[in-house]
Amino acid sequence: MQTLTILALSWQHILIVAILLVLLFGGKKIPELMRGMGSGIKEFKDAVKEEEKPVSKTDNSSSTPNNTSN
Repeated sequence: MQTLTILALSWQHILIVAILLVLLFGGKKIPELMRGMGSGIKEFKDAVKEEEKPVSKTDNSSSTPNNTSN
């Protein structure tokens, strides 16, 4: 029996996909899409890191407003 190779992409497959992307979206839109995807991934990673940090109950510096009226 032959074994199936799932997601075995050669350079020809990647080239075909890249050409199709350029034809569908155009050369100017692709960098914008990649930039948006990168910032989305960065925000997701930051949110995961923030979720893992323990919240300290004694940190009231951000919740008290600065009242410096004359």
